[in-house]
Amino acid sequence: MKIAVIGTGYVGLVTGTAFADSGNNVICVDNNPKKLEALRANKIPIYEPGLENLFERSVRENRLHFTDNLEYAVDNSDIVFLCLPTPPGADGQADLSFVLNVAGEIGKILKSYKVIVNKSTVPVGTADKVRARIAAVTDKEFDVVSNPEFLREGAAVEDFVKPERVVIGSSSDRATKLMEQLYEPFVRSGNPIIVMDERSSELTKYAANAFLATKISFMNEIANVCELVGANVDNVRRGIGTDSRIGKRFLFAGIGYGGSCFPKDVQALDFTSDEYGYNFNILKAVMDVNERQKTSIVGKIDKHYGNDVKGKTFGIWGLAFKPETDDVREAPAIYIIKELLARGAKIKAYDPEAIETFKLAVGEAVASQVEFVDSQKKAISDVDSLVICTEWNEFRRPDFEEIKSSLKEAVIFDGRNLFDLGRIKEAGFTYYSVGRPNVN
Repeated sequence: MKIAVIGTGYVGLVTGTAFADSGNNVICVDNNPKKLEALRANKIPIYEPGLENLFERSVRENRLHFTDNLEYAVDNSDIVFLCLPTPPGADGQADLSFVLNVAGEIGKILKSYKVIVNKSTVPVGTADKVRARIAAVTDKEFDVVSNPEFLREGAAVEDFVKPERVVIGSSSDRATKLMEQLYEPFVRSGNPIIVMDERSSELTKYAANAFLATKISFMNEIANVCELVGANVDNVRRGIGTDSRIGKRFLFAGIGYGGSCFPKDVQALDFTSDEYGYNFNILKAVMDVNERQKTSIVGKIDKHYGNDVKGKTFGIWGLAFKPETDDVREAPAIYIIKELLARGAKIKAYDPEAIETFKLAVGEAVASQVEFVDSQKKAISDVDSLVICTEWNEFRRPDFEEIKSSLKEAVIFDGRNLFDLGRIKEAGFTYYSVGRPNVN
């Protein structure tokens, strides 16, 4: 098939590359000259395991192309995917200006039947708005489909090529048939293509992310109770995770969720509920818990140092919101570092992939106050204590003797519960984690 993908951000680039790798001819459109120049030079602007091989193969076999010419891309495609930003506003409402503006431009240049697909995460009713925007400027035939993505950053390629399910929201048999043909190579193992109406499809994405975010916040609340009553959240997690009604995933306590999806999707669903006059109390609690959890480790730091960290230097391991990505959107590390800097502390930080994106996210005023280093060893050299914000695999099996000799004090504040309590005690550390007994 001939595919156009509008937008080469995280979702767009993974989508376009995966479709090209499965034998389709894909034209990716972007209006950023620097990004286009990099892509044409085989330079991928995001870090995503497995993407580079698919990208290079698709470019080499002339199935993946890049342009800033929207009309050319639409004319030479059967299906047009909208993979555009929908950032949250101050009130949590998703900004649809990018999606609707491009939809209007597509309408003006439409010459023959196309399927226009909303791949971006969008509020309920967006398919109707896109349809109306296009119909206002053309009399050509087209259909609008909702096809939400369910990609985990760090495992997006695997999620795309081996999806647990594909959701297609469409009221058109013609469009549905084309979409089913497009996705058929990815569901040969028997995972379902689920066809539904557009509004249910749009809500499905928000419902999925909101439920997963709820599991995370619920477990963080349990972790906080564990600390008060002297229980161990790891034991509680194992005890409830084996219940098939609950499941073992997304039950790890920590310093909150972040990234491009959970924060804005939970906010957007809450906004939509308010817009329709429904008070979604559970979601509001999920957001409140997550905001508190992001900086919960700072309270432990304050308590350990008697509310005086001025002049102390903290080594930070991890800046990304999760491992295997360079995404720092809503990353707890941002909030923790800002809180420590505001208290007069100094920061020495390391992340395998996210240093540059972190600098862009926090701006020069904050970044200039942080010493960024290129190894986890350098991050603990001549610092007072270590703070762990991201659970990268390389942090899981460190040389504890080396850490101990590098730190001024053998103190670790672990926001991701990486280490076994018995082993850390044996190594002679003072150790603070989340929802587990402190080791002194």
